[in-house]
Amino acid sequence: MVKRDALPAPEHGLVLTHFLTVRDVAVSRDFYARIFDGQVVLPENPAIVRVANSWIILNPGGGPTPDKPDVVLTPPEPGDPVSAFMNVRVADIMAFYEAARAKGAAFLTEPLDRKAELRCYMRDPDGHLIEIGQATGMLRGVYADPSPSS
Repeated sequence: MVKRDALPAPEHGLVLTHFLTVRDVAVSRDFYARIFDGQVVLPENPAIVRVANSWIILNPGGGPTPDKPDVVLTPPEPGDPVSAFMNVRVADIMAFYEAARAKGAAFLTEPLDRKAELRCYMRDPDGHLIEIGQATGMLRGVYADPSPSS
């Protein structure tokens, strides 16, 4: 039996978790445990990996259920537009980047200076986008340039 404090089950208030629909629970569970030094709390049904002060819930897709009628959960397909992603903040982006690459993580680019922060992106085994960022300029009141569409 898993202890309550290991689960995303608050005694008061709320806790925010991130649910990912995945193709292979074991592969994704290993990725999040290995790359983010996560602790596997439950191995399946659903898999839950505790990462720092958060939890990632991993489960295969499926069709509608009584509590989510007309909703089908599927992992992303290559080329799908992205409407949401996980944002991971680190104290030392270069240390994280090098350690994650050594563990097999593939990044879209190396960390880039965006004035307010250093950041880069990676994808998990299912293609979910993950931003890795370190606050820099924003700590001194320096923010990123507005996007061209603003």
